[in-house]
Order: sequence, then structure tokens, then C-alpha cells
Amino acid sequence: MDLLLAQVFSIAKRMWKFRWPGLLVAWVAGAIGAAVVLAMPDRYEASARIYVDTQSILKPLMSGLAVQPNVEQQVVMLSRTLISRPNLEKLVRMADLDLKNQSKAEQEATIEMLTKTLSIQSTARDNLYTLAYRDKDPETAKRVVQALVSIFVESSLGASRKDTATATTFINEQIKTYEAKLEEAEGRLKEFRLRNIQLMSSDGKDSASRLAEMSGQLDRARLELREATNARDAAKQQLEGERAKAANATSQSLLQESSLPIATPEIDARINSVRGNLDTLLQRFTEQHPDVITTRKLIKDLEEQKRKEVAELRKAALAAPAGGGVAGGSLVQQDLGRMLAAAEVQVAGLRARVDEYSARYGQALAAVKTAPQLEAEAAQLNRDYAIHKKNYEDLVSRRESATMSGELDVASGVADFRLVDPPRASPKPVAPNRLLLLAGTLLLALGAGVFTAFAASQLRPVFHDAGELRLRTELPVLGVVSRLVGDADKRRERVDLIRFAAGSGGLIAAYALGLAAMAIMMSRQVG
Repeated sequence: MDLLLAQVFSIAKRMWKFRWPGLLVAWVAGAIGAAVVLAMPDRYEASARIYVDTQSILKPLMSGLAVQPNVEQQVVMLSRTLISRPNLEKLVRMADLDLKNQSKAEQEATIEMLTKTLSIQSTARDNLYTLAYRDKDPETAKRVVQALVSIFVESSLGASRKDTATATTFINEQIKTYEAKLEEAEGRLKEFRLRNIQLMSSDGKDSASRLAEMSGQLDRARLELREATNARDAAKQQLEGERAKAANATSQSLLQESSLPIATPEIDARINSVRGNLDTLLQRFTEQHPDVITTRKLIKDLEEQKRKEVAELRKAALAAPAGGGVAGGSLVQQDLGRMLAAAEVQVAGLRARVDEYSARYGQALAAVKTAPQLEAEAAQLNRDYAIHKKNYEDLVSRRESATMSGELDVASGVADFRLVDPPRASPKPVAPNRLLLLAGTLLLALGAGVFTAFAASQLRPVFHDAGELRLRTELPVLGVVSRLVGDADKRRERVDLIRFAAGSGGLIAAYALGLAAMAIMMSRQVG
């Protein structure tokens, strides 16, 4: 600590030797600084305050129907990006600042000056925005602020409408794209269904379910066929027994009436019954239906059987003796014949049904092997179609929301801009602050004087101590010769100190008087 204090005192002693050059530099710097401050032109400030009302009664009413952007965020972003190159060029033209610009460089200088002097201050909580500008001419400053207010309001409206138009255009392009994709997906799905129409089921069942259902139908049809076959065989046995009982009586009657045609009522009844069933089937099916074909074949077989039976009866009648009971046997045989005919028709129909179900079951069983691949392809096509359809419907819905949002913006506006304080230029200059500048100039002048003395002491060092000389030169000091200070020397030093104090005090006093005069003038201007 002592060493540090010793160094400080040593530097101060050296600087004291060059005090007069430092004082001279301080006076010159102070005079130049004061002249510059006093020569600075006055600048007037024009300002305006705008209140942005972002609340609208239509917004809660249209909630969920129209897209509502964050208006507060839009206005804040607009205020931050308002001072841009295009807006500044527009501002120069609107405020007639380009009338004095003769060259491109002057125009660039004007734009650069606007960039530095324009200010937009906001209070986000209150949505108040203050636009301010300073210029040497108060009317020019007022025109600039008025133009800036117009640009601020117009930019918000134009940006909103431009965003709506851009969004609508983009959505329309996407709708066209997805409409083409949707049509392509519909075409692929249609081609797949036409190509595999025989495998498609309208009830939504898969191939395994259809195969199980067909297997059940085939089993039921086979069971019904066995039941009908057993019933037919029983009726046939009863009919043959009755025929054996009435063979003698019938043959005798036929011999007696050999010249008349022999009647076969049971076969005739069966033929009539089968033909009636054929008429019923033709009303429901075509000629190629298996039941119709089987019924016609059955009729042909019955007619052949009738011819054979008539021939047999004729032969039996010629060989058998006459008997009675023909009428009773004929009635029983007629009933049994009708029962047998109905059983034959039922058996034929069930046999055709079993054949049909067997064929269908075979086709379904063969289709099961390729069904998984077809089902996977169908699932992929349906999934693509569903995705494109959903995106298309979402885009159409968003387009309607965007259109409604644009109409909402036109009806209610993005925000309500209210001019709280119109553009107004201050009657008194607001800059420069000469009091502060003069005080700063005094400090700079004093600093320049101190720096001059310090620099001179470093350039031309003087040693006031033998130890400092020994340390600097690294040579031994053999001795020190002291200087005797007399009364005359003391008087000269005292006078010199008084003159230095007067010179330094004069500089400070001059600045103090200037500051006092400036303060009085400013107070009178304000009053």
C-alpha cells in the first residue's frame, strides 16, 4: 500500500511540472466544446398517441365458426416492423421530405436519419402507442408523424386482408390437389370392386364368415333332402302294397274294358301336381334354374312311367281273373299317388338346392385361399380413400372458415385504431440539452488537461527521489545534492500556485456562469 501511494505521489509531482500545458489544453478544449454545444441547432419533437382497441363484440359471437387471429400479437409485431425500408420510402414521399433531395446519396441519408430519429413506444398492457419524431422544423416533424400514423393504420388493415387472401389461395390449391387424389382413389377402389365383384359381400362379412354360413346352409339342405327322401320311400312302399292288393280287380276290369284307355289316376295326380309346382317355379325363376330343369325332368320321367305302367296293366289284366274292390283300391292309390308326387317334387327341389349349395361352397372354399390378399388390398384402398376424403373435407371446412374470417375482418376490422392525441409539434425545442452537454464538456475539458499533463510527464520524466532514480536506471547513486529554498523561491512558488488556481477556477467559473445563464433562459422559455 505504501509503495502504491508513493507511486501515485511521484506521478502527481511529475504531472505538476507540466501543469501549465495541461491548463492551456483544458481552456482550449472547453472553449471548443462550448462553441460546439452552443452552435447545435434546436430540434423540435412532434408526437401522436394511438389507442388500439382489440375487443370486438363479433368475436365471441363467431367463436368456433371463424378463425380469430391473435390481434394483440399482430399489432405488437406491426409496431416493431413498421420502421422498414419500404415504409420509410413511403413516409419520405408522404411527408415531402424528398423535395430537397437532389441525389441518391441525399435520399439515402434522409432514410438513414429517419431510421435513427423515429420512435415507436408502446404500453402493451394499455394498448397505447406513441409515435414521435424530432426535426429542426416543427412543421416537418408534424408532417412526418401524421404520415407515420396513416401508415400504421393502413399497414394493419392491408396486412390482415393480404393474409386472408394468401390463406384462401393456398387452401384452394390444396383442395384442387386433394380433389384429384380423391378422384384417383375412388377410381382405384371402383376398379377393384368391379374386378372382384363376385367376391364382394354387401353385408360386410369376410370370406371365412361367408364360408361358415354356406357350410351351415349346405348341412341344413342335406338334412332336409334325407328327410324328404325317407318320406318319399315310405310313400312308395305303401303305394306298391296297395297296387298288389288291387292288381286282380284292376286287371279284370281292364280285360273287360280292353277297348277303352286304361286310366292311371295316381300317376296323373303326380303329373298334375308336378306341373302345378312347375308353374309356380316358372313364376319365380327362369328356364335355366336348377329347380325348373329338375321338375321338367321329373315330369318326363312320370310320363314315361305312366306309359310303362299302362302297358303292364294291360298285360296283367289279360292274365288276371276278374275281382272286386277296384273302386276302393283306386281311391287309396290316388291318395298315395298324390303324396308320392309331392314327395318326389320336394326331393327334386331339395336335391337341386343341395347341388347349388355344394357348388357355392366349393367356390367359397377356393376363394378363401386368395381372400386375405384381396382383403388387405381392399383395406389399403379404403384407407387411402378415407384419408384423402378426410383431408379434402377438412380443407373445404377451413376454406369456409377463412372466407368467413375475411368477411369478419372486413365487418369488424382487425382492431379499432383511435387517435387519442393527434400529431402535435412542441412549441419549445426539446433538444439538445445544453445544460447536460455543457457539464459534460467541462468534464471532458478537465480530463483533456489532466491527460495532457500525464502524457507530458511520461514523455519527459523527472525524478524527485534518489530511490526512484536508482530503480529506473539500475545504477548506483553515489550521493544527493540538496537544493536550498529561500524566501524569494517560496514567494515565486506561492504566486505560481495562485495563478494556476486562478486559471483553473476561471475555467470552472466560466462554465458555471454559462450553465446558470442557460438555466435562466430555459426557465423563461418554459414560463
